Amino acid sequence: MLIELSIANFFSFREAQTFSMVASTKLQKKENTFTPEVEKEKLPKLLKVAAIYGPNASGKSNLIKALELVGKFAARLPTETEPLPVAPFRFDAALANQPSCITLHFVAKKVRYEFNLAATTERVTGEKLTAYPKGKEMLLYSREHTEQGEQYNFGEKLEGDDTLHTVWKNLTSPKMLFIAQAVANSSEEMKQLREPFEWLKGGLSIVEDDMGRWAKIAQMIAADIPELAKKLSAFLQEIDVPISSIRFDSPLANEPIGLASVNPNKTTEKPSKRTMLTHATALGEAEFDFKEESKGTQNLAGFWLPWMMKHSRILVADELDSSLHPNIVAALIKKHIEAEQPSQLIFTTHDTHLMDTKLMRRDQFWLTERDMNGATQLRSIHQFEGRESEDLEKRYYEGRYRALPFVR
Repeated sequence: MLIELSIANFFSFREAQTFSMVASTKLQKKENTFTPEVEKEKLPKLLKVAAIYGPNASGKSNLIKALELVGKFAARLPTETEPLPVAPFRFDAALANQPSCITLHFVAKKVRYEFNLAATTERVTGEKLTAYPKGKEMLLYSREHTEQGEQYNFGEKLEGDDTLHTVWKNLTSPKMLFIAQAVANSSEEMKQLREPFEWLKGGLSIVEDDMGRWAKIAQMIAADIPELAKKLSAFLQEIDVPISSIRFDSPLANEPIGLASVNPNKTTEKPSKRTMLTHATALGEAEFDFKEESKGTQNLAGFWLPWMMKHSRILVADELDSSLHPNIVAALIKKHIEAEQPSQLIFTTHDTHLMDTKLMRRDQFWLTERDMNGATQLRSIHQFEGRESEDLEKRYYEGRYRALPFVR
């Protein structure tokens, strides 16, 4: 579970800005929050949903980039030589050669962690992982690039001996995370770094405008697992797509793909079975090829997969309203909040009709705007004075919370 993200000198973010999923204790709608499972440590309740608003070019998509940044670093191969996916704040010359900095606070396997990353396009300049087992701070390792070279500090309780730590250190190239090399070169029994690394690498599912890649994977998985094909059909029916059944009419040509390995950024294969959807109407039924479906239906089929996996991965969607009808988005949020197993949904949107205090709380709405220096400022509506039940959409358009475009 995500607790908090801090960003500095990263694209439009200049000074440190913090996005938090920590719930305020002063607001109602307790069903919109949950208590994270952590062993022998009492943490504040976390939010199940967060919606991010702001004008175009205000930094919403850069916030999504920050959320997926560590996952991209963790998934890099040792043979990759491309520049690292960071960029300094361009309007301040003093920051041009300084690293971008990301800090993540999260919970994995009932333990709280803090992960710090600093990097330029050419190298990782800083990396640190701290665990809080039973609420007690424990440094696992830290790494810093100095004029004298790479400086490492290993925690006293870090698994492995000095020889193994040296091997991990020597295998870590400037563009690789130390934790990635340590996990790749250690036994399955060594879980001290493996468990937080698995969260950093795959703890978030990022969904962007183009659902095409997700739709391909959804078809491949549904073709291989009949039970999931039924779930996909049921999902479409629930959101008013008249699908009565789904079938696949040719044999698989590729190896089966499992949910654990789902990664839309790494999937280029085409579905190996032709997907046929049966539509039911008052006049009868007719079968359609998936390619004949509307773009909206194809997007919904793609969205189903990360939606189904959100209990094991945080679902992060950029411009959710561009792919789904506002009524569908509202219905999915309500379903997400009411689910027995708590999970987290984070999305950017321009749909202000979702600013409904009957559905969500003030602390679940976040705003981005550019200041006079072109830097993104990030704040929650809850940081502004106001009543809990006030009309948020009306106040937003009145300029009470700022973060509105200036149309000339």
